[in-house]
Amino acid sequence: MAKFFYILVPFAILAVAIVLGMGLHNMLKGGDGWRSQRLMQMRVLLQAVAIIIIMAAIYFAHR
Repeated sequence: MAKFFYILVPFAILAVAIVLGMGLHNMLKGGDGWRSQRLMQMRVLLQAVAIIIIMAAIYFAHR
């Protein structure tokens, strides 16, 4: 089970980085403020999911 979460961790971190980059790019080019806000909300959600996956990987690694 730990191996499954170890595989998911890089994908979760990559998803957070991609959404963060998209949000920053939109803000820097002066794009729609609503889109920037939505992307940052998605980033927070993805960070929560990434933390849960990382904690699950740690939990199952020590079992």
